[in-house]
Formats: sequence, C-alpha cells, structure tokens
Amino acid sequence: MSTSQSSNTSLHHTLRTIFGFESFRPNQAEIVANILAKRDVFGVMPTGGGKSLCYQLPALLMEGTAVVISPLISLMKDQVDAAQENGISAEFLNSSLGTREMSEVFRKLRSGTVKLLYIAPERFAMSQFMELLQEMSISLFAIDEAHCISEWGHDFRPDYLALSSIPKQFPEVPVAAFTATATEKVQQDIIRKIGLRSPFTVRASFNRPNLFYQVAAKSDVHQQILDFLKDHKDESGIVYRTTRDAVESTADFLSSQGIKALPYHAGLPSEEREKNQEAFNRDEVSVIVATIAFGMGIDKSNVRFVVHADLPRHIEGYYQETGRAGRDGEPAHCLLYFGRGDIPKITYFINQMSDDAERTIAQEKLNQTIRFASYNACRRKQLLSFFGETYPLDNCRTCDICTGSVEKIDISTDSQIVMSAMARTNERFGITHIMDVVMGANTQRVRDLGHSSIKTFGAGKDKDKRHWQFIIGELLAQEFIRQDGDRYPVLKMTARGSDALRGKEPVFGIKREEPKASGRRRKISEGAAFDEQLFEKLRAVRKRLADEHHVPPYVIFSDKTLHEMCRHYPMSPADMRQVHGVGDVKLEKYGAVFLGELRAYRENEGRSNK
Repeated sequence: MSTSQSSNTSLHHTLRTIFGFESFRPNQAEIVANILAKRDVFGVMPTGGGKSLCYQLPALLMEGTAVVISPLISLMKDQVDAAQENGISAEFLNSSLGTREMSEVFRKLRSGTVKLLYIAPERFAMSQFMELLQEMSISLFAIDEAHCISEWGHDFRPDYLALSSIPKQFPEVPVAAFTATATEKVQQDIIRKIGLRSPFTVRASFNRPNLFYQVAAKSDVHQQILDFLKDHKDESGIVYRTTRDAVESTADFLSSQGIKALPYHAGLPSEEREKNQEAFNRDEVSVIVATIAFGMGIDKSNVRFVVHADLPRHIEGYYQETGRAGRDGEPAHCLLYFGRGDIPKITYFINQMSDDAERTIAQEKLNQTIRFASYNACRRKQLLSFFGETYPLDNCRTCDICTGSVEKIDISTDSQIVMSAMARTNERFGITHIMDVVMGANTQRVRDLGHSSIKTFGAGKDKDKRHWQFIIGELLAQEFIRQDGDRYPVLKMTARGSDALRGKEPVFGIKREEPKASGRRRKISEGAAFDEQLFEKLRAVRKRLADEHHVPPYVIFSDKTLHEMCRHYPMSPADMRQVHGVGDVKLEKYGAVFLGELRAYRENEGRSNK
C-alpha cells in the first residue's frame, strides 16, 4: 500500500471511529488534506457546515497540540465537552479556570498529552503564554470566527489583531482560519490581516437548505411570537430582540404564558448570563430571548427555530444569527417580524456615529436588510446574492415567498393616490400622515394643516389601513418612493415614482397568502419522517445521560442522530455503528442504554399490535 493510500485509509478510519461519519461533507476533505500538508487554509463555511471537523481531524493525525482560537469563553467549554465525548484529549484556558485547574492544564500541555487546546484571542498578548507555546510542539493553529479581525466585518474585535503574530512566530506551523460569514472584501481583509501564506481558499456555498426563511408583518409582536411558539412546542429556539428592555419584557411575557423562557443580554450579571445559557444548552428551558450578545456564544446543535422580533442592522449578522438554527442539518425555521417602525430607531443610532465612512457603511448595510425584508422575491436567492452566490433554481421550496400562494396584481391607481397625496402635501410627511390623508381621517393634525381640503383627501377611504400599508410597502420596496430623514422620516418620490404618478410606468404588487406553520414544516421535512413517539423517549434518555455526565444533551447525540435511530430502529451494536454520529467511544459509552430503550420500544409496539 502506498503512503497516500495508507494516509487516506487512516483519515477515513478516524472519521468513522471517532466522529461516527461515513463520509466528508463538501470541502472538508480538501481542507483536511491541505492542513495535513502543512499549508495555510482560509475557509468561508456556513454555520453547520462542519468547520470544527476540519481542524479536529488533522489535529488527531498530526504530532503535537492544535491551538484553537475561539472568541467566547462560554463557547469553549461546550466545544471541549463535545471533543472529550468523542474521546479526544481537549482542554481550554480562560479566566473561568481557578489556579489549580489552570496549573493542571499547563502540566498536561507540557507533557504533550493534549491534542486540542481552546483559547481566547487576548491570551496572545500575554508574554508568558507565548513562551509556553514556543516550548510546545504545535501541530496547527485554527482561528474560528476569523471575520472578527476585519474592521469591514460585522463583529470586529481588536483582540483579534494580535493573531497576526502567529505566522511570524511559528513559520513552520500551518494556520487555518474559518468564518461562517464574509463578503469577498472581508475575506481579502482577513487573509491580509492574519498574514496567511498563499492559503488554500475555500468559499463554500452559503446555502443552508434545511432552513426555512420567513418574513412576516410586525404588529402585536409578543402575541405573534407566542402564536409561533405554540406550533413549536418543546423545541429549542432563540428569540432575538434589539434592546435589553425588549429582551426582559419578551422573556417575562412568554414566561407568564407558560413558555419556559429566559433572558440573555450584556446588562445581566455574568453569573446569571452563564446560568441562563447553561439552562438553555441543557434543554431545561426551551427558549432564550437575547440581544446579539448571544450571537457567537452558542454551539447547541438542536436549535429548531430563530425568531428576529426586530429588524437586524445588517445581513451578515442576520445570516449568522439564523445560522444558529439547524446546525445538525435537520429542518429549522427562521422567522423575521418586519415593521418599518424599526427603521428610524436604527437610523437614529447610525447617525450618532462620528466617522462619516463608518456611518455610510452602516446605512448601506441597513438598506440591504430592508430590501431583503420588503422585497417579494425568494429569500434564499436574495441572501445568497448578498454573498456573491447565485441560486440556480426559480423556486427554493423553503421560504415563505416560494411556498405561499402568490398573485401579481396591478396597483397603479392606488399607488397614484398615495403619491398624489405626497405631492399635494409637498413631500413633507411620513407614512402615518399620508395614510390619514388618503383614508380621510378626521384628525386634529389633518385639520390644522388644511389637508382635508386637498383633492386626494379620502380618495382611499373605501379600503382599510392594512391595504394602504401594503401599497406604501410595495412602493418603498420597489423604490418608487423612499424615506428621507432620521428620527421622523418623510416620504419622497424617486424619478421612477414621478413617472408612475404621471402614468408612464405601471406598478404591480405581489399579494401572497402565507401557508400555515404546519404546512411549512411538512414541506421542509419532506422525505425525513421519523417515529416521533420514539424520539421523545430517546430524547428523555439523552437528557438523563447528559445530566449524569454534566454536559448538554446535544453533546451526547444530536437530534439528527436520534432521528436516524427513529427511522431505522438499530437493534445491535453493529446496527448502531451505522448511525450518523455514533463513533466508537460513544457506542461504548451509550450504545447499550439506547439499544435497551429501542428494543423495549419495539417489544411494546409488537405486543400492542397483537
């Protein structure tokens, strides 16, 4: 057998026995091969795309310790727990460790028994730590969330700039940098700032086919969230809110309605944040209501939904936050409640920025998010185009636009009524006032301004408020009109709008009837049926074992692994070994317990069918 054949055999043997996978996901094999060849790597891979395996697998096959730079200490423990459950010698170093624990990790590092070491970026500023690294045998450096080094990225962290010293201090050690979200501009900035040396570059597809994307009009958002959660009973999910007050009020409301929900934001004491996150990770609560402070602090694979109750400031953040759902590859739901009332709130904060260039970038990023939320075009196609990727199909079958009943209607006349009201009031008023004029509302402001006497007053009184919100929303989305101003934006006509007002261009709108939640879930889960009664039993077993081993349940087995057991009913260790995610260590640890539950279930099922 040749050296390359032997190496390939060893690679797949480790993949199967340690991680429980029969084959690589797209791009993983090429990344692993280049790291093993000691070449720098840069990978843009979506959340759930299998980044961790790209450095964990070569770390097992190379001499020395792989150093993994991870941005949040709350995430490190979960990552180390997951690696240890697979039988990998992994440790972390951060401020959460006591003196004795820290000394024990240092002892293991010096003895060369640690294959994976997780650290935070700021540790590179400590001279003592750099001296320790120089003494050790380092196999590779893996930089996670690499976009944090770029000021063009959405989550810039100055601590990451210190990582540029790695290629200089360790010229013989390969560096692998990964991010789940980066435009081409950010990608080039990351490579330059870290100083990667002619890296093997992978830009994986940003498509997450297991995620269902939906945008709904925002009205009574607390009640809307509650109604959504009723269709996702006992499932784990995240609700994102923009402010700390909104997080608290939403968490309180959901708790009052019998939903197991906890808040998470930077204003909470660190002990409470950690306790709440731990409760969510361990499936003790089903919902975490959070600000984006919760963004990177989650490694939980069985998040089945992500709800944005407020408009995100940029697409990169939205994409990464929705990416927390369905990391196990199983179906998950991403819902954004969009109300134009959120726009001036965000614009207000953008206008507080002192740097002109920074302010311009932030405004353009917000405009991109508004277009995503308001355009009646395939959500998936829009998202992918932002990252420079073309979605080849006309219908993705997994977004609200592609699965709803869509009807294209001519709204030229009603659009002219709105724009006429704008023109006759000198384009000095916002959405609410223009709607009042069109609907003939007898308000004090309309009377004081004399707008009840203009020709367009009451021209649309035969239609309700929701209809006129739809008309104005379509005009904004298609850029016939625009909002101008900061805190109190007014409506202005574009050149295209002026043409439409004079009848030179027709205006069409998309009326769509959104499918019921159950219909959406049926479509996204098509071809993936499993025994739900058995799943609940196995989930209870998983929770019990997780509590006994002091780890989150998804670390024992992912939902995907349990779903597979609930489809194929493995009855022997050999059967169990064929299940996705069941490696040798986990089979030895947990195989007998799950096989016992599976056999008991089949026996009871057999008796009940007699």
